[in-house]
Amino acid sequence: MKRFLGAAALALAASATVAAAQSCGGIYTVQRGDSLSLIADRQYKNASTWTEVHRNNLSVIGENPNALRVGMELRLGCIDGLPVGLPGANAPVVAAPAIQTASAAAPSRRKLEQSINLVTAGDFAPFTDQALENEGLITDVVRTAMQSSQSADNYNVHWVNDWSSHLDPLMTNAMMDMAFPWYKPDCAGSPDNYRCTNFHFSDPMFEMLILLFVDKARPIPFAQDSDIEGRTLCRPAGYFTHDLDRADRRWISDGKITLKQPQTVKGCFDMLVSGEVDAVAMNEFTGRAAIKDLGLKDQVEVVQGRPISIEGLHVLVHKDHPQADALVSTINGGLDAIKLSGEYQQVIDRHMSKIWAEF
Repeated sequence: MKRFLGAAALALAASATVAAAQSCGGIYTVQRGDSLSLIADRQYKNASTWTEVHRNNLSVIGENPNALRVGMELRLGCIDGLPVGLPGANAPVVAAPAIQTASAAAPSRRKLEQSINLVTAGDFAPFTDQALENEGLITDVVRTAMQSSQSADNYNVHWVNDWSSHLDPLMTNAMMDMAFPWYKPDCAGSPDNYRCTNFHFSDPMFEMLILLFVDKARPIPFAQDSDIEGRTLCRPAGYFTHDLDRADRRWISDGKITLKQPQTVKGCFDMLVSGEVDAVAMNEFTGRAAIKDLGLKDQVEVVQGRPISIEGLHVLVHKDHPQADALVSTINGGLDAIKLSGEYQQVIDRHMSKIWAEF
């Protein structure tokens, strides 16, 4: 009898856990006096996650995080079981489903006859790496989208850890059908850019904030571009610079800023703490990870103004591919399907819970 009661108690506890889990995330209505930091502190118990509130609501808030209006409805993702008690909550995915590393069947009608081959590479945390959970956030999104597409029967993800080879020769010679994840340059301002000229871009698999990281002892404002003119910024060599020199900005071309480009992320933060640069400009995940790894949490902070830019990570298809349009439709259709079903947000929430726990 005691054993039975014990089992019953465990069952009740498990039911209570599931019930509690179902109240995670949801819709938050902006109140008078709110800011993203206040919302993050109240809902996630961590004011630093204001960037996640912003990123998850870019279509509502826009680029300026201070553009909140009373009554605005924000979707708050479920990160490590928070927030709770909001309307429109979804049950979080506690464990990640196992990935399928070879071919993955998609429950769909056959439209593309051949297996679709996608190429990516590692050492791009938290987005792509075979050592990460489900091989990284973007890999997880791409696989989930492909499995939900109504245009393909199967696909394969190939790992070639030479990023420079992906677009040429692998894509140029149709040895691979798609490549991910890639940034989209400022094609409006630089239409002759190699990627803009030769490749189609999917809808963004994920959008991230490119932020300014500064020394707490030497804070700088960033509410408008003129705040940065005359400053010295740092971004490692090999990283894109199109956001610093886009058509409406031209910080580099017109000499409005000085850009330092050491070989490593660490090099940028070393220059920041030594006073050689005013700010480090990079995506928030790489920047926050560096702050933690370098022991700079007490010295370096994120500028709580607007982001430098908002950058999407895309799947690319070569324009000369004989089925280019169908391939773009395949990935975009799958992405639309998982956003509609809620699977997309579940994937994002699962990865964000792990990412923020590490920061």
